[in-house]
Amino acid sequence: MHSLDTIKTLAEILLAKSWKMAAAESCTGGLVCATLTELAGSSEWFERGYITYSNAAKEENLGVPAELIQSFGAVSEQVAKAMAEGAQANSGANAAISITGIAGPSGGSADKPVGTVCFGWAIQNDAGENRALTKTMHFAGDRQAIRKQACNYVISELAKLLEN
Repeated sequence: MHSLDTIKTLAEILLAKSWKMAAAESCTGGLVCATLTELAGSSEWFERGYITYSNAAKEENLGVPAELIQSFGAVSEQVAKAMAEGAQANSGANAAISITGIAGPSGGSADKPVGTVCFGWAIQNDAGENRALTKTMHFAGDRQAIRKQACNYVISELAKLLEN
């Protein structure tokens, strides 16, 4: 279960910077947005969310190039990075996160087994400089457990990134 303390910490950091954030989700299907907005007052720092479950949605809503999806697969750090950058650019938010993965129970492969989740973070500082980071994690458990772990991870990592 995600601790509301992590969300409160993230909210405090964003509010102190007068920043807003956005989220682009695939395998979590809105769980991140729902989790973030559990905190009263989240409209002060949460701008919007994109649930881009299909490849077409990733392309149309976030500007993910079709070539990236064809070359690396929807579950890849390259696509996660493009999703985060697209969410950040389209929303005008200072920070954006993205999640794309295989929650199961099917859909996995030898290269990308069930539980493989790719994350992206796109951050634009007050000077207008952009940076993007990506990471791939492997989570265990059933579909719901994988989705919850992915949600918790992306939120806590964004808080850590913004603290530094």
